[in-house]
Amino acid sequence: MREASKTRESKETNITVKLNIDGSGESRINSGIGFLDHMLELFAFWGHFDLEITTKEADFKVDIHHANEDLGIVLGQVFKLALGDKKGINRIGDASVPMEEVTVTVSLDISGRGSFKISGAIKGIAKEQSDYVDFGKLYDRIRKVDPADAVKPMQENYRLEYAEHFFDAFAKQLGMNLNIKIENASNDLHTSLEPVFKALGKALSEAVGIDPRRKGIPSTKGVID
Repeated sequence: MREASKTRESKETNITVKLNIDGSGESRINSGIGFLDHMLELFAFWGHFDLEITTKEADFKVDIHHANEDLGIVLGQVFKLALGDKKGINRIGDASVPMEEVTVTVSLDISGRGSFKISGAIKGIAKEQSDYVDFGKLYDRIRKVDPADAVKPMQENYRLEYAEHFFDAFAKQLGMNLNIKIENASNDLHTSLEPVFKALGKALSEAVGIDPRRKGIPSTKGVID
């Protein structure tokens, strides 16, 4: 079994993550962020990872930013620990998952060089269903219209930017090149992000899977940092 645990304690958070890569998708998650808990349960289920997350302390006085990003950091670190020298793994994985009108594709490579990119479009203005706004320009566009006409940037106490910070921290700590593409994104944040976490679980499950033909480290360099 490829298992690991990691506790990260700072002045802002105290987070413990326990992971079994070769699990059955069981999870016990209490990050203090209800929306993220649900998303990570889906991630664990579709990735067949046994995952336990406990947040003993977190600074929620301003917002959930610290706990959200720090959890991404610890999750990336514990996956890297559990993978060890990475001998025999597939290394590369991809998956597409639909939900209602949304389709998400996640492509990743556990290359040792962490990077993150999200692309696609999201409906920015409820009255203009054909008007799509790039993620990076969404908030600029919202500020130019009547607030009553704009899609609220926060839903279920969670923001798109929180998800971006989480994925960026996770990818860089694991050493994973992570690309996410969202097609026909809904103006409901839950509907757009749920297939992202499902697809991430499936793609990562493929990448960490063992290829019996691969006897060594899956790199022509002979090492993955």
